[in-house]
Amino acid sequence: MTQAPSERGAEVGRRIGVSLMHGLWKPRVLGAWKVPATGPAIFAVNHSHNIDGPMVMGVAPRPTHFLIKKEAFVGPLNPFLTGIGQLKVDRTSADRTAVTQALGVLENGGVLGIFPEGTRGEGDFASLRAGLAYFAVRSGAPIVPVAVLGSAERRGRLIKGLPPLRSRIDVVFGDPFKAGDENGRRTRKALDEATVRIQGRLTEHLENARRLTGRESDT
Repeated sequence: MTQAPSERGAEVGRRIGVSLMHGLWKPRVLGAWKVPATGPAIFAVNHSHNIDGPMVMGVAPRPTHFLIKKEAFVGPLNPFLTGIGQLKVDRTSADRTAVTQALGVLENGGVLGIFPEGTRGEGDFASLRAGLAYFAVRSGAPIVPVAVLGSAERRGRLIKGLPPLRSRIDVVFGDPFKAGDENGRRTRKALDEATVRIQGRLTEHLENARRLTGRESDT
């Protein structure tokens, strides 16, 4: 039997994230009121830096269970990440345990966090994997686009691999939307069509977030 991730643990992780992210940087959070107050939801987060997940976890109005690559669960981080309700996923295969746990989060009315680009890159939603569409269509949960801007800034870094300390990082939550069609189909074709719809909405949100924050020149 697959053990469900801890909701209480995710709340502890959120509180740790609040202290850590606000202590090291200057998060500016926009649109948090758009996140559904109750019920299942999926955060679709662009991914250009390793702190994007912890940043969203810390500033989101609800505890979040992120799907995180298994490579991050090393040494003491393994029990820590598991303890704060995060989900280990093997990206090299169809990880049934991770899928079951993720669907369990949504079935229990929780928030699932996904980096739909699959790995850290440009953070522009240019290449989406089908996983996000699968979870959204299968569960019926709304997707909340989340843009993290400023985390990849290189100028002024004191610590290699981290954004400049006390720099501003913007986290912009967008309008929730449903990915599936009106017929509720779950076929491969339906998932492919949902992925296209999702990519359009996420890209539009990212562009709007850049304008809203004055970061149009960010890459």
